[in-house]
Amino acid sequence: MANQQPALEFKFSIKVSVDKPVFVGQSADQGRRQLIPIIDGLVEGVINGHLLSGGIDSQIIRPNGATEVSARYGVKLDDGRSFYIQNDGIRTVPAEYVAEVLKGHIIDSDKVYFTTVPRFEIYDESLSWLTTNIFICQAKRLPDKVILNYYCVK
Repeated sequence: MANQQPALEFKFSIKVSVDKPVFVGQSADQGRRQLIPIIDGLVEGVINGHLLSGGIDSQIIRPNGATEVSARYGVKLDDGRSFYIQNDGIRTVPAEYVAEVLKGHIIDSDKVYFTTVPRFEIYDESLSWLTTNIFICQAKRLPDKVILNYYCVK
């Protein structure tokens, strides 16, 4: 087992509907701070449900174009169970797109690296697999939504 290479096992996706970014401020030193309200979302995979209202994605786009993301949202499953996700990560673009990103423009998702590390808070023991495994999330930002694919590291 010690020499085994880790593998990723797809578990679920969330298609998140987001509102327009709320611009907080920008400086040459810090970059651009924005808050993106999460409107709703659909959870599909080994678990199914929807996002609860009130989620937010807090972002700072650094002067080099790297975006630090920190999203927080609640999930209600179709069977009534619920859990909370704190999803922190990074999104980067090639140098030729940095100026556009700093203006708040969305870049073609095929040109963007966007990966996060989620942490889960559960309220039902049957969801303990979310807290006893390591997950990564590959994300894709589109103009009106974000597609999140959650993988368990095996």
